[in-house]
Amino acid sequence: MKSPCILVCAIDTETGYCFGCGRTREEIAAWMDYDDAGRDAVMAALPARLATVKRRPRRETRRTRMARERAENAAAPSGEPEA
Repeated sequence: MKSPCILVCAIDTETGYCFGCGRTREEIAAWMDYDDAGRDAVMAALPARLATVKRRPRRETRRTRMARERAENAAAPSGEPEA
């Protein structure tokens, strides 16, 4: 089954859209009930919705944390542990 979920499940209080996928709470809850045409219709609207989300989630996602840690480790002088 198609799903736009990227496991960043937090709703923007201004727009009502999920920061990760752009769906509303109602669409997320009913996703399993939609047929393929219904899912395709919602998914077609997601890029425009995500462009309207101004705030970002308060918590750091696993993907972001791992990227930050890689960058920090690459910037650390070799042979010396980070503080």
